This record gives sequence, C-alpha cells and structure tokens, in this order.
Amino acid sequence: MDQEPSNPVTLLVGATTNPSRYAYFAADRFKKFGFKFIPIGIKKGELFGEEILDLRLKPELKNIHTITLYLGKDNQAEWEDYLISLHPKRIIFNPGAENPEFFEKAKNQGIEALNACNLVMLSTGQY
Repeated sequence: MDQEPSNPVTLLVGATTNPSRYAYFAADRFKKFGFKFIPIGIKKGELFGEEILDLRLKPELKNIHTITLYLGKDNQAEWEDYLISLHPKRIIFNPGAENPEFFEKAKNQGIEALNACNLVMLSTGQY
C-alpha cells in the first residue's frame, strides 16, 4: 500500500470501532483535522471510511511517517520488529502504551520516540 510522501501517513495501531476507546477518538480527530491515517489492529471493521487492516498479517506498508500506539506494553512485543521494519520517522507511545524497552529499541534505530498523547498533540497543534 503506497502513500504519497508529501502527505504524511500515521499508522494507528490498536484501531477499534468501539467508540468508548481512545484509539477511536484519535481516528476521529485525525479525520477531522485532515491527517491521513491507516488503522490496523486485530478487530475487523471500518473506521471513518478506512478499513482496519489485520495486524496479524503484518501488511507491507510504505511511507509511514508516524506510528501511534494504542496497545498496552504486554501486547506490543509480538509487533515491535514489524513496526520498526516500516521505517517510521516517529513512534508515539500514548498513555497506557508506554514501554521503555521498545522506546529505546526504536531510538536505537534512529526513530524519534515520544511518550505523548495524540489527542493533546492534535488539540494543541503539536502533531
């Protein structure tokens, strides 16, 4: 799945159609603010016009600028190498997704790693 490099793409990991989850709120804000995003997770469905890709298939994706995590630390290990292999510019560890080991692993690969909140970043213009 190729994306235009001029339109930065965010991979939303842990996507869900459950409107009470923060990953759902983040997708809503990305859509409202005009940010291109690709939802990926283990739950099937559609999120604001975007099909949720199956994380278990580890789809080949290109030109991913940002990976934003909505998976708890205990659920990240299986996907760390896959996510790093996508060569993002940054990975955002949202509240509840903080993981010092994965954080350092990303930094060691030259990826900007942030313990931050997408919702705050978007609402304050820092995204």
